[in-house]
Amino acid sequence: MKKNLLLITIITVLTILAACGDTEVEADYQTIDLGEVLTKQEEGYTIVDVREVNEYEAGHIEGAINKPLSELREGNFEPLVDDEPYVIICETGNRSQQASDLLSKESYDVINVSEGMSTWQGNVVQ
Repeated sequence: MKKNLLLITIITVLTILAACGDTEVEADYQTIDLGEVLTKQEEGYTIVDVREVNEYEAGHIEGAINKPLSELREGNFEPLVDDEPYVIICETGNRSQQASDLLSKESYDVINVSEGMSTWQGNVVQ
């Protein structure tokens, strides 16, 4: 009887822990592959490169604007406007996800890029 009670207690605790562990919040934006960036640009999205200025100047996608994540974190969103669509890109996909989270919370229309400039195979502008 004690073994059954112990087994039921363990199963109950594990079930509760499993339910509590699933706290991931679904993003309010889409994430695309790197290969879709130029298509989105052709559809009217502006590419926003959230790397720091020196990284952007070393090479970026033609037509992309630079808005470092560090500035976004400080609340500086200029020149972004809330009624324009944006594709957010960085070096590896980490900063773009952070920027997309932040911009989405501020009601910007954003699409995150899962990868970044480190694997970009297209032309770059310096």
